[in-house]
Amino acid sequence: MKNFISLSLVIAITISSLTASAQRIKLESGDISALAGEKEINTEFVYDGMSVGKFKTEAEYVAKKTEEYNKKESGRGDNWAKSWVADRESRFHPKFNELFGRESGIASGSAPAAKYTMIVKTVSTEPGYNIGITRGNANIYLEVTIVETANRSKEVARIKVDKALGRTFGGFDFDTGLRIGEAYADAGKALGAYVKKNAK
Repeated sequence: MKNFISLSLVIAITISSLTASAQRIKLESGDISALAGEKEINTEFVYDGMSVGKFKTEAEYVAKKTEEYNKKESGRGDNWAKSWVADRESRFHPKFNELFGRESGIASGSAPAAKYTMIVKTVSTEPGYNIGITRGNANIYLEVTIVETANRSKEVARIKVDKALGRTFGGFDFDTGLRIGEAYADAGKALGAYVKKNAK
């Protein structure tokens, strides 16, 4: 039992290290020191123009997957397409906000009275896959823009989050939404840690 616990700990640490090294956060412009002392930030999510996997547009990807699933089982593709969008509000946004808030100490979410707004734009999504015998991690690329809530034209900072990874311990992430949700958790965690370290 002791050996199993030790092995589990080693695996968990390894996964954590891989996540940190696989992901890059880069300040493109501005200065996040304005966030020092802030207790909350209004957070919005944007998906306009997002590419998915090898598809240049999300619409192409959704149409393809919907057709494939409907051929296998009537209505399955339509249900999948609904979940593809619904997962944003039910999974992705809560995961990102929770981890960002935990790491940065700044509550993240719908807060229209907050001084600053963080606009999280998903540039590309790789859904990953898990068919049991083989699997591939999900990952996302984000552009994060921080602006003054009262004056959206006043940009405070622009940050790139490259290749936030989504997978679960044990590899039981057969659901696309679960994998992608973990990528948003990974992004929120890393960005929150970055803000805590640099917003001084």
